[in-house]
Amino acid sequence: MKFDGLKGSVVAMVTPFREDGSVHFDNLTAQLERQIAEGTDGILVLGTTGEYPTMTHEEDASVVAHTIKVVNGRVPVIVGSGSNCTATQKEMSLRYQDMGADALLLITPYYNKANPEGMYRHFVEAADAVEIPCILYNVPGRTGCSIPVSVVEQLSRHPRIAGIKEASGDMGYAMKIAHCIGPDFALWSGNDDITIPLLSIGGSGVISVFANVCPRVCHEIVADWLEGRREQALQKHLKYLGLMNDLFMEVNPIPVKSALAMMGLDTGTLRLPLCGMSEEHRIDLWTTLRDEGLV
Repeated sequence: MKFDGLKGSVVAMVTPFREDGSVHFDNLTAQLERQIAEGTDGILVLGTTGEYPTMTHEEDASVVAHTIKVVNGRVPVIVGSGSNCTATQKEMSLRYQDMGADALLLITPYYNKANPEGMYRHFVEAADAVEIPCILYNVPGRTGCSIPVSVVEQLSRHPRIAGIKEASGDMGYAMKIAHCIGPDFALWSGNDDITIPLLSIGGSGVISVFANVCPRVCHEIVADWLEGRREQALQKHLKYLGLMNDLFMEVNPIPVKSALAMMGLDTGTLRLPLCGMSEEHRIDLWTTLRDEGLV
């Protein structure tokens, strides 16, 4: 399945775990099948929502292999190959390409950070090494650093850098990089709550946490907007905005895993340092799910 030109809702998949902490592959299969049946346009594994920082490289590879096998070309599979070690990011990018990934998600060098030239080289090392599309991931709330606008402009001209997942929540920043959008460089919302604003400046869709809970709705919001039913898209987005926000009332993916469990779609435990929601937040989340008819 080719990634080129993909538009719509890409779900940032949770990773189901068993009570002993091991990956629950049967539940992963069920979640993938549900996503495809509900119209999700693409699958992302090993993103923030998938708790990849707590997983071994062997577990990462097993999740990727399983996902690619189950999806079987029905929708594109994007794999998070990012690291704050440039050499590791390059190594993982090559590995997942060879396993059959359709595209890669590359992250900024968190913790050690970088100056603009180092940031540029960090992404280019991986993009030069592979033959499949790469998506930049800008999420300064997680990494402590943002990709400078000038670096996005440079990277947007790279033949294998196909776009950016913009998750800063800063519309001013998004506006500054919007002129980079074109046939070979796409803008993806990395924040569910501003999907419509990002689409309004030329975005191609959303890489979504919310889609784990409401895959059909998330697909429809983007499809309605892109197909000209913009008032319909806006009203759906506003209707579910409270739930989108509730999925971030604690550190992602704590709320989304809790929501899925409340809906009878149990994805198991969390790995430390993540742990269960506070009782107050659990009640708030359950109330929102109830009000939307999801529990």
